[in-house]
Amino acid sequence: MALSDRAENALVELANAIPGGERREPQEQMARAVGQAITSGRHLVAQAGTGTGKSFAYLVPAILSGQPVVIATATKALQDQLANKDLPLLSEHLSKPFEFAVLKGRSNYICRQRLNELSGDGQLALDGLATLASPNEIAELKKWASTTTSGDRAELPKEPSPSAWAAVSVSAQECPGASRCPAGEACFTETARARAAEADVIVVNLHLLGLDLASEGAILPPHDLVVVDEAHQLEDVISDTAGFELAATRLTHLARTVRSVIDDPSVVDELETSGALLNSVLGEYVGQRLRSPIPAEIGDALVLIRARLDRVMSALRAIPDTAPPSTQVRRDRAVALATAVMTDIVGASDVPESSVAWVQGPEHNSHLCVAPLDVRALLRSRLWEQTTTVLTSATIPPGFARSVGLEQDEHTNLDVGSPFDYESNSLLYCATHLPDPRSDGFDAAVHDELEHLIAAAGGRTLALFTSYRAMDAAVEALRPRLAGPVLCQRDLPKPALVETFTNDESASLFATMGFWQGIDVPGRTLSLVTIDRLPFPRPDEPLLAARRERAKAQAFALIDLPRTATMLAQGVGRLIRTTSDTGVVAIFDPRLAGAKSYRWTLINALPPMKRTKDRVEVERFLKQITSGV
Repeated sequence: MALSDRAENALVELANAIPGGERREPQEQMARAVGQAITSGRHLVAQAGTGTGKSFAYLVPAILSGQPVVIATATKALQDQLANKDLPLLSEHLSKPFEFAVLKGRSNYICRQRLNELSGDGQLALDGLATLASPNEIAELKKWASTTTSGDRAELPKEPSPSAWAAVSVSAQECPGASRCPAGEACFTETARARAAEADVIVVNLHLLGLDLASEGAILPPHDLVVVDEAHQLEDVISDTAGFELAATRLTHLARTVRSVIDDPSVVDELETSGALLNSVLGEYVGQRLRSPIPAEIGDALVLIRARLDRVMSALRAIPDTAPPSTQVRRDRAVALATAVMTDIVGASDVPESSVAWVQGPEHNSHLCVAPLDVRALLRSRLWEQTTTVLTSATIPPGFARSVGLEQDEHTNLDVGSPFDYESNSLLYCATHLPDPRSDGFDAAVHDELEHLIAAAGGRTLALFTSYRAMDAAVEALRPRLAGPVLCQRDLPKPALVETFTNDESASLFATMGFWQGIDVPGRTLSLVTIDRLPFPRPDEPLLAARRERAKAQAFALIDLPRTATMLAQGVGRLIRTTSDTGVVAIFDPRLAGAKSYRWTLINALPPMKRTKDRVEVERFLKQITSGV
């Protein structure tokens, strides 16, 4: 029997076996397509709307194929869903037995060697990292490390402080490798890698997949299939992992690492002053793109820092192999970290035309960023030509395949829609009477509109904003005017904030871009989603600005419009999460209903919701659904 048929049959059996399970035609359609892609080796790009159950649609045929598969996703929420819910459920009910594992970057695991270097009083010998952390917190982490089987930071009972975690973990850049580490045989990261190498399904994040591609497969175990979930973020994540950042903090961290093995204050002082120097010269260029050749003061600073790094490397190499094992591993860690910094110093000194350099961050903590303008060649040589790939998302941007270098004759496009009845259960409202978003009176008009709609909904509102400024202004204006509580993104950590909102139907949650995707609040708690403006990318964002220059007259169609359509659809997608959900999406930007031709691209990217410009109709609909009438 063909894999696609076996997958469809397995989904039917699962629907009957799992409590509350139900057959979903879009899910079965996607599973058949995934099975065909695996059999033929032809890549698949599948748009699967909310409610499709796309994780089962790709997991079931992947598992039944017997091929080792890597599942890469962009959000921790989906990773947790796969690892803690979907895969255990399939392991229990699917007829074919399989093993799965979650693999994360090295810095997510506690390092046994770092713990071994801790002295009895909780201070790391000659290392400034632990002195920044609470001795009690270090002691708690050591105690936890003696009982955990994974060493995964996510399993800690509470979030450690950055300084404490830095004292007991290492990055991939500074780890000398298991073979050169005294604690290598007991390394949590290596244990996780070994478990992943034996697994049939390996769950990673997109960042780790990007690092694996950039390192030509040095990170992930061999695999025959890759599934990229939330594929709309692929281009940006790969661009990020293929580039690098230089900041004073990297030099400061290197200085602390060197201090643990070299008893020469002058060498360490040079590194620390190099960090201050780098931050000083970068501060004047925050928010700016650096064109070739880079400014003379930055270039001169990089030359000086490179010379100081040469002296550091000489001092480290002078440490003999006859030194105690703990000294050798600290030396090797410092050499690895210094080599990584040196590589990026050289790269930043001569940025190729195929990449773009810019400075970001506050002036007191500036970062020099370098990223490739185009990731198509990297994806083609390291992924499309090597491994069958399934790319899926609730929203696939227009022109997605072209942007990631997939040729038309080597992939199949599929849109299975969504099982939800959007036309009956939802309403899309555009406030066409509001002024242009660029006018002075827009914010006040939005606040008035929000007040009326939230009152009609009785709270139950997720208000999304395209900037912190707009969010803060709305919170300040509306907290005194609304009967229910107004929760702000700044109030609590994200999980706690969502939980508080979910448990209080009278509450409204005001948030920015981090809440446009990955938030799942089904039921009556969320009956209204509002969006203040069309989420066009910032015109001054350096990487996108460089891509616009390259695209010339097609820049808006190829760069801005697809991103706007995708982000808008992600925001709108927060509303309907189950078949019984009902509600309204209100967009306060009148350009969505204006004369601009691009509006149809945006509207067509959204679910097929009934549309209106009449606020009275919206208020009536909200009162009906929230009152239960």
